[in-house]
Amino acid sequence: MAAPQSDIPLSPLKTVAVVGLGTMGTGIAEVLARAGRDVVGIDISEAAAVQAVTALEASTARAVRRERLTGQEREDILGRFRTSTDLTAAADADLVIEVTPESYDIKQQVFRALDGIVRPDTILATGTNALSVTRLAADSAHPERVLGLHFFNPAPAMKLVEVVSSVLTAPVAVSAVTNLALDLGKEPVAVGDRPGFVADGLLFGYLNQAAAMYEAKYASREDIDAAMKLGCGLPMGPLALLDLIGVDTARTVLEAMYTESRDRLHAPAPILKQLSEAGLTGRKSGRGFYSYEAPGSASVVRDALTPLSGGPGTPGRAVRSVGVAGSGTMASGIAEVFAKAGYEVVLAARSEEKAQAAKARIGKSLARSVDKGRMTAEAAASTLDLITPAGSYDSFAEVDLALEAVAEDLEVKQQLFAVFDKVCKPGAILATTTSSLPVVACARATSRPQDVIGMHFFNPAPAMKLVEVVRTVLTADDVHGTVRELCEKIRKHPVDCGDRAGFIVNALLFPYLNNAIKMVQEHYATLDDIDAAMKLGGGYPMGPFELLDVVGLDVSLAIEKVLHREFRDPGLAPAPLLEHLVAAGCLGRKTGRGFREYARR
Repeated sequence: MAAPQSDIPLSPLKTVAVVGLGTMGTGIAEVLARAGRDVVGIDISEAAAVQAVTALEASTARAVRRERLTGQEREDILGRFRTSTDLTAAADADLVIEVTPESYDIKQQVFRALDGIVRPDTILATGTNALSVTRLAADSAHPERVLGLHFFNPAPAMKLVEVVSSVLTAPVAVSAVTNLALDLGKEPVAVGDRPGFVADGLLFGYLNQAAAMYEAKYASREDIDAAMKLGCGLPMGPLALLDLIGVDTARTVLEAMYTESRDRLHAPAPILKQLSEAGLTGRKSGRGFYSYEAPGSASVVRDALTPLSGGPGTPGRAVRSVGVAGSGTMASGIAEVFAKAGYEVVLAARSEEKAQAAKARIGKSLARSVDKGRMTAEAAASTLDLITPAGSYDSFAEVDLALEAVAEDLEVKQQLFAVFDKVCKPGAILATTTSSLPVVACARATSRPQDVIGMHFFNPAPAMKLVEVVRTVLTADDVHGTVRELCEKIRKHPVDCGDRAGFIVNALLFPYLNNAIKMVQEHYATLDDIDAAMKLGGGYPMGPFELLDVVGLDVSLAIEKVLHREFRDPGLAPAPLLEHLVAAGCLGRKTGRGFREYARR
């Protein structure tokens, strides 16, 4: 039963104890001290307590050098922080935040001890990101005062704080810590008690899939990380992020999530167990998915898995001219990219008018670049002169690379490849920009499957740096080598992947988006809270629902179906809410309504 409202203070939480002075605990203590709170940091390790003081002294000294703090403000902050190795130092705290290792035994031991030390009205918060707040609360003498307060690492920089209530938590306790979070300059998001909460609940499933992708040798660690950074605008790749979080921590979180959900997407990839048990836990140990200069260092060093740069490769084919098939945004964007790099481009569509319209679109894009000072008017004019519009694919007779960017429909693409096979000269490379269809199915529509490869550009092609280079089991080595070299010449970053649904980016992105939809469908969190959580807690440039509405719900559903059909995993089945919105014609920004409503233009 919840305690009477009066048992928990409504006044600001002025004195706060932080139990556990690892990286997260030290960061939380700094945030609190900077916001004028009296903070006592408690750790059983004297060395950890000393290190916490040293870290605070160093970070505040940096702030003074950068003129973000005055010398006096720094002295005041340091004066508000003291440390102890004895839990009884929390006796006068209004709030205790526990940030000990992710273990029920350790956390319950701390909470039981605190029951005999702190006042009855003191709020007890756990910083867990994986364990059940309800289970910890039920074991406490005053379960109504126990809640979750999940900061994100590094705590001084990350704006998100998840405020986690159990069914036992008194609303007034939630209000008190929510107000504290706002006073700390954070963005509090209220969530219910389930493993991972919102941000980690979505993030760790994605990280797990990335680990499994690497374990299957589908793509290199460097290519997986580069693909997600360049293709989705993420601040870090998933494997580098696992090393930062701690491989062992990720495994613990996923175990807790899998216990709750029984979703195979949350079952920890075996490589996480192997690395954890070998002590290769990431940056903190000096080695995880990558190798580091020293334990705790962020500097990656070469190891046996680091790819050779500039090594001898298979001699490529000469590419001087390029044919781009299509008249949409992607086709015109790709034509612009090649022309900017100095290639002669034939831009072919089903009619001369469509091809001319696509060239006109490129002209407008180049004019915008001139207006923004990114290129001269002369350079724009010479770039546009390199593009020849054509109303027939017969114009591809002399191109060295024929690249299709037509509708994402396998039958349409196969018909086009049959045309390429007839009109293109021997030795020409034939490429598809598909984002989800099998490249080999396009190759089999020709008599020269060894010349066919996938080049998946991202939209808008002139701005996005990534190209997924997709070789089939039939693609010739010199075709693959030529396309990789070509990507670098047009200033794109190529990543290698095999011919399976979603390649790298969509195979990792769309299950994450689908899981976000399921959270809303299950009334666990709101659209706004989920979008805020992923932007503020995960550093994502867009929240999942913003992104879904931009991509288009129909496009998203089609990709989800392809992934589900390929991998046969029940966890990849499209969320019913997505299917219902598509059936209702709510496709996102392009129709004025998707997960949100938009003003009609």
